[in-house]
Amino acid sequence: MSQIKVSNLTFNYDTNYENIFENVSFEIDTDWKLGFIGRNGRGKTTFLNLLQGKYKYSGTITSSVSFDYFPFEVKQSKIKNEQLTKLNDEIDETISSNTGENTLSIIKNIIAPFSEWEEKMNLYIKENTEESMIEYGKILDLYMSHDGYIIEELIEKEIRKLDAGVDVLERSFNTLSNGERTKLMLAALFLKKNNFLLIDEPTNHLDTEGRESVARYLNSKKGFILVSHDRHFVDKIVDHIISINKNDIEIQKGDFTSWNYNRELQDNYEAAQNDKLKKEIKSLEESFRRSKGWSDLVEKSKIGTHVYDRGAVGAQAARMMKKAKNIEHRREKAIEDKKKLLKNIERADDLKIHPQAYLKDNYINIDNLSINYGDKKIFDELSFTVNEGDRVALRGKNGCGKSSIIKLILGEDISYEGNVNIGNQLTMSYISQDTSHLRGSFKEYVESEAIDESLFRAILSKLDFNPNSIEKDLSELSAGQKKKVLIAKSLSQKANLYIWDEPLNYIDIISRMQIERLILEYKPTMIFVEHDYMFNENIATKVVKL
Repeated sequence: MSQIKVSNLTFNYDTNYENIFENVSFEIDTDWKLGFIGRNGRGKTTFLNLLQGKYKYSGTITSSVSFDYFPFEVKQSKIKNEQLTKLNDEIDETISSNTGENTLSIIKNIIAPFSEWEEKMNLYIKENTEESMIEYGKILDLYMSHDGYIIEELIEKEIRKLDAGVDVLERSFNTLSNGERTKLMLAALFLKKNNFLLIDEPTNHLDTEGRESVARYLNSKKGFILVSHDRHFVDKIVDHIISINKNDIEIQKGDFTSWNYNRELQDNYEAAQNDKLKKEIKSLEESFRRSKGWSDLVEKSKIGTHVYDRGAVGAQAARMMKKAKNIEHRREKAIEDKKKLLKNIERADDLKIHPQAYLKDNYINIDNLSINYGDKKIFDELSFTVNEGDRVALRGKNGCGKSSIIKLILGEDISYEGNVNIGNQLTMSYISQDTSHLRGSFKEYVESEAIDESLFRAILSKLDFNPNSIEKDLSELSAGQKKKVLIAKSLSQKANLYIWDEPLNYIDIISRMQIERLILEYKPTMIFVEHDYMFNENIATKVVKL
């Protein structure tokens, strides 16, 4: 076990006037399992990049371990003209698309340059000179220290822990599903030596079962920072929380639930103290004015023709002045104490939605529905209804047809068998998984969606959307900001039925809790797909399993 020490860290982007971090200092142990919490745009990914040395900064970061980041670059095991493809947050299918190299070779060479070492060792053996044998010995030591002779066994052992079949190792990498790729990349990272992992949102392409497998796996490991907005997922894994607050970075032992409980206690305490000090300051100001007024009045009485004991009057004036100064000192201290409060209280204003009543209680009837893609049957004989007030969760593994059902209800051309009856003149508000269609200015987007711009902007503000980003083209926004745009659009629309397809990907935890409170208060009729366990448990009134 060693420590990662951050001292007086200050950083800002050239395009920003305000610092992202300012004089931040803390220490973490490399054996900890840290959940990294913070609202979208607070600097979580920026901080992970600073740990990796990607940006220049003021202050110091010291560590005896190396940092590895997920998602990361996949390196093909060609010694020359290596092909690098970014495994980005979409984990798209371009990776390894023009190579026949199997997954096992790729994973091995992520862990260490085994192919390069093996090629060099063979070359040195062929040369068979004294110098080449010395070089051979050096590389052999590296090879053995990285478990080169048993690495394939170790890889198989790790992927079994992740509930992935070992047969994936013989397949070409580009044939793997997003969930399989995620699991294999994590296994490769944990087989590397002397590394501390920076795991940035690994759940975005995992279904519920995949999240459970990865949660169990990460819980058995140590030495990482995990960025995830899935509260249930985080609670199953971490033993410490690192939170980027409005004004500082805080380390706390425990999981998200305990951190959130302590945060609410602290917020409530500070709010109560703030109210108490406001009353105290007002009372002290009134007392100061009275004492100062009496002091001035007594001082004036020393002047004139009246016969007074001027010594007694002077003493009384001095006492009154001293009392006034004491009250003023107490008032200034109360003001200073008040300034220390409320700096980290997260603003999470209540949101509103505008569900419209429909002509009748029944919205949708689906009976014996079957959907095929070519010769492949996705599902068959599915039946369910959507009535007023229902919040229907569509659940199942990735690829089981959840999005196909949504597209069918929305009126897209989906080939199906069975009966699908959708109410006449039923108005729907839709949030899609995909955000790639977002482009152009905010004004253009508002006009194209025919929504109220003031309302739209107000909702974004309540979701802690950075106001500086309003001037950007929508295509330049972060993944989390794009999702908030779609959510704000849907909340701005008056509809009978709200259809949300994985709306919470990339959305921070506090915003998720805001959205939950909104739905529970206004009780809109909904159909949704979401892999966030807590959101499902809190929101769904009806579950359709595929």
